Amino acid sequence: MNAQTPILEVSNLRTHFRGDDGDAVRAVEDVSFALNSGETLAIVGESGSGKSVTSLSIMRLLPGRNARNAGRIDFMGRDLLSLNEKEMRRIRGNDIGMIFQEPMTSLNPVLTIGRQIMETLIRHQGLSKREARERAIEMLKLVDIPAPERRIDEYPHQLSGGMRQRVMIAMALACRPGLLIADEPTTALDVTIQAQVLDLMRALQKKTGTAIILITHDLGVVAEMADRIIVMYAGRTVEEAATAELFENPLHPYTQGLLATIPQLGSSFDDDTPQRLQEIPGQVPSLRKRLTGCAFAERCPLVAEQCRTEVPVFEAKRPAHKVACHKVQKGNGA
Repeated sequence: MNAQTPILEVSNLRTHFRGDDGDAVRAVEDVSFALNSGETLAIVGESGSGKSVTSLSIMRLLPGRNARNAGRIDFMGRDLLSLNEKEMRRIRGNDIGMIFQEPMTSLNPVLTIGRQIMETLIRHQGLSKREARERAIEMLKLVDIPAPERRIDEYPHQLSGGMRQRVMIAMALACRPGLLIADEPTTALDVTIQAQVLDLMRALQKKTGTAIILITHDLGVVAEMADRIIVMYAGRTVEEAATAELFENPLHPYTQGLLATIPQLGSSFDDDTPQRLQEIPGQVPSLRKRLTGCAFAERCPLVAEQCRTEVPVFEAKRPAHKVACHKVQKGNGA
């Protein structure tokens, strides 16, 4: 990371939900990280690892009746967890933009795409309708929507999946936010459109200096987009490193398992026997139970008795490479 004040610092974030039976569901537990302007941080892990809940906690979009947050989320010098809802509404869509997983369900089907972009600009930037329309057309041009003067008056169902995703990006960036949270931004897109969307996000980041949190399970996207990676498992951070370092020297057994599941081009032709894809046996533990040791212990090939009784400390084992594992020694691999 550069020697600059981070735009976002998350410290010991905990997000618990109250279940129907009154028990707490510990969706996120003691997660900490920092992010600089112009940097892309990827958060990866299996479904249920806490990736999306972390992003929704930052945006304060979780239901207040059942969700409880603790810790600190410092954004541009302000703790978001201490702000009231009115103060957060000034930040959402203005200082922090978000691209949600499925644009067809995130966009309002009965409003034109132009009106949905303009609403953000009128509310947060104080633009007139005419000025907001001009800026909306400018944003559609920026995300390479063809014939934006015509498209601005169309409805979401009239656009392809890739174009709807571009509209979501245009909406998220319309107010030039300092932070963009992209939650599975290429889900359900074919590989050609996926590549175009990723190229677009990179180009816009280069122009605006926006910091990006990329939530994904696609390690191919991570390798292409991210400067740093956080690996989450069962609501906890288990590894953090620069992208190249993590791919070359994964230290946590869970990270090693994730990387081993990636198909290798041509690997099935190395011999006469087709090779099966690797898998991580077992399943993520219930988040209703308070874990007394390492959350990955029941699935880990290196498990020892200490792993079942002591929660490993998340600490640097190599320069700028943190991991939570009893079996990894400082300066060495697993």
